[in-house]
Amino acid sequence: MYRNPLLDNWASPHQTPPFSLFRNEHYAPAVREAIIETEKNVDRIVAQNEAPTFENTIEQLELASEKLDSIVAILMNLNECNTNPEMQETVLELMPEITRHENGIWMNRKLFERVKTLHDCHFDGERGEVVEKYYQRFVRNGVDLEPEKQKRFAANAEELSTLTEKFNHNALEDTNNFTLHITNPDQLGGLPDNIIASAREEAAARNLEGWVFTLHAPSYRPFLTYADNRNLRQQMWEAYNSRGNRNNDNNNSNIIRRITELRLEQARLLGYKNYAEYSLTRTMAQTPETVNDFLAQLHSASLPFAKLDLKEVCDYARSIGADFELQSWDFSYYSEKLKKARYDFDSEVLRPYFQLENVRQGIFDLYHTLYGISFTEAPDIEVYQEDARVYRVADGERFMGILYLDMFPRSNKRSGAWMTEFRAQSNIGGNEVRPLIQVVCNFSKPTTDKPSLLSFDEVETFMHEMGHAMHGMLSDVHCPSVSGTSVRHDFVEMPSQVMENWCYETDFLNTFAHHYQSGEVIPAEYIEKIRRSENYMAGWLCIRQLNFGITDMAYHTLTEPLGDDETIEAFEHKQMTELLPTVEGCCTSTSFTHIFSGGYAAGYYGYKWAEVLDADIFSRFKNDGIFNTNTANAFREKILSQGGSAHPLLLFRNFMGRDPDPDALIRRCGFAE
Repeated sequence: MYRNPLLDNWASPHQTPPFSLFRNEHYAPAVREAIIETEKNVDRIVAQNEAPTFENTIEQLELASEKLDSIVAILMNLNECNTNPEMQETVLELMPEITRHENGIWMNRKLFERVKTLHDCHFDGERGEVVEKYYQRFVRNGVDLEPEKQKRFAANAEELSTLTEKFNHNALEDTNNFTLHITNPDQLGGLPDNIIASAREEAAARNLEGWVFTLHAPSYRPFLTYADNRNLRQQMWEAYNSRGNRNNDNNNSNIIRRITELRLEQARLLGYKNYAEYSLTRTMAQTPETVNDFLAQLHSASLPFAKLDLKEVCDYARSIGADFELQSWDFSYYSEKLKKARYDFDSEVLRPYFQLENVRQGIFDLYHTLYGISFTEAPDIEVYQEDARVYRVADGERFMGILYLDMFPRSNKRSGAWMTEFRAQSNIGGNEVRPLIQVVCNFSKPTTDKPSLLSFDEVETFMHEMGHAMHGMLSDVHCPSVSGTSVRHDFVEMPSQVMENWCYETDFLNTFAHHYQSGEVIPAEYIEKIRRSENYMAGWLCIRQLNFGITDMAYHTLTEPLGDDETIEAFEHKQMTELLPTVEGCCTSTSFTHIFSGGYAAGYYGYKWAEVLDADIFSRFKNDGIFNTNTANAFREKILSQGGSAHPLLLFRNFMGRDPDPDALIRRCGFAE
C-alpha cells in the first residue's frame, strides 16, 4: 500500500528529513492529511471531561500539530532556498487551506475557554509565558469577535497568506530576470579578478561568451563598489532597485496596497487603530509611539554624521575628477575609493584571508571555546541540494542538534541570508527533541581556480546567522512554542548581532584568517585598518537602516488605506530621508520582502533596537575577555538556552545585572562625539 513519505516516521539519523524521497506531488496530500490529524487531536483536547491543566491542554496543543508543522517547515523552507515552479504553485494553493485550518483552531471557543481558565491561574516562569502566548494568539486571531466579523477576519487572513507568498515570488522572479551580459573586456575596468572570474563562469553556465553579472549579492554588490563604467553601474543599480516595480507580471505595487489594507482591517476588527498597534503588543517596545520615538532619537543622532559622510564622499569624488552630481549608483564606488585613500585599505585585499572553509571552522572553534560544543560533518544525513553541508552538533557526549549550511546563490533561491529550522527544540514529558537548524546565505562561489573567498561583510553575515543558529541550537526549554528564536520580535536579532562583534577582535581573527595560498596569518596592520574603519560611513549606514524601519512603520501606522492617487514610490519617498536624488521607477518597497512576506511587518526597527542591547551586552565580554568561558556560559544559561520562556528584559537583567543602557549604540557608533 502506498504511503506518502512525508507522513512516515522516518528511520533516518535523528529523524532528519529524507529529502530524496520527497516529490512535489507529495506536499499537498500530506499537508491535507496532517491537517485532518491535527484537527482530530484538537477535538480530543476539547472533548475532555477533566478540568483544564497545563498538561492536558497546553502540552497537548503543543503536540497536536507536530506532523503538520514538520511537513510545512520542509515545504516552506525549500520554497525559500530550492524552489521550482510546481513547488511555488503548491505553496500558493496550500497557504489559504493552512490559514483556514489555523483560523479554525484560534477561533474555537471551547478550546479558548480551557486556555482562558489556565490563563486566570497566573502561572510563573516558562508555563506563564506559554499560557500567555496561547491566550494572546486566540484573542489576536479573533476568538472574541462576533460571527460576521470572525468570517471577515478569517477571509482576510486567507487572502494575506496568498498575497505574501506572491510578493516573495515576484521579487525572486524580478531578481532572476535581469542579467548584465558583457562581451567587451574594456567594460570590466576596476573589478577585482575574483569577481571577473565568477562572472565568466556565470556566463559559461548560461552557454554565453564573456561575462554575466546578476542581481544576487555576490555579483551585484562588488559591481556597484568597483566597476569603473558608470553607465553599467547605473544599469545594475536601477535594475536592482526596480524589482517588483517594473511594468510586468511581477509588479508588487498593488499587492502592497492590498496587504496594507487587509492588515489595517484586521487590526481594526480587533479594536486597534492600526496594524502596528496590533502587532507591537507582544514586543519589548509595545507601542508605535515607543518605536517611533526610538527611531527618531537615532535619526536625530545619526543624520548630521550621515550628511558629513555624504559631503566627504562628494568632495573626494570631485577631487579625483568626478564633474557630476553623485547619484545612488556612485556612492558605493566613491566611498570605497575614499576608504582606501583614508585608511590605505582596500577591502578586497582581505578576501584571500577569508576562505569560506576557514571562516566556517573559525566560527565552529569559537563556539567550542565559548560553550564547549563541537561540529562534526555528517555525510550520513541527507541534504536537499548538493551544495549544502550538514553537521552534528554536540556538547561533550550530549547530542545538541543538526546544522545545515547552504552558502551559495542559485536562481531558485531568494536573496539575502537567514536562519530557520526544520524542527524546533522541545522537552515535553521528558521526551527530548533536539533541533534541526538551517543557515542559508548567498556568498561568493568558488571558481575553477579559487575557493570561495568571502568579503569582510560576508564574514559578518555568517557570524550573524550563526548567532541565530546557536540561539536555536542551545535552547533548553520544554515547549516548542518558546524554544530558540521564538522570542519577542525586537529581541530576536540580539544574539546574532552580539556575535558580529567578534569580527573586529584580533585574537579571534588570528585563529582562522589565514591566506588561502600561503597560510600567512592576516597581517596585524590589516586588522588595525578593519578596526579603524569600523565606524566608516556609520552615519550613512544608520540612516539607510532607519529609512527602512521608518518606512515599515509608515505603512503599518496607516489609519486609512493608501489612496489610489498616491503611488507606492511617492509614499516611500515621503517617508525616507533621501540624501541622494531619487530615481523614477525605483523604490525599496516593492522588493521589501522582510515586511511584506518575511514576518517583519511593523518590526523592522528590531534590528536597531537589538543593536542597543548587543552593544551593551558585548561590553561585558570585552571587560571579562572575549573568550571568557564563565561569561559565555552565563550568556548561554541566562539568555540563549531560555528562548522565549521569560520576558527579554528579565533575561537581559539576569545576565547584565541591570537594565539596558539606551546610549550604548550611540556611543559605539561614535554619534556621541
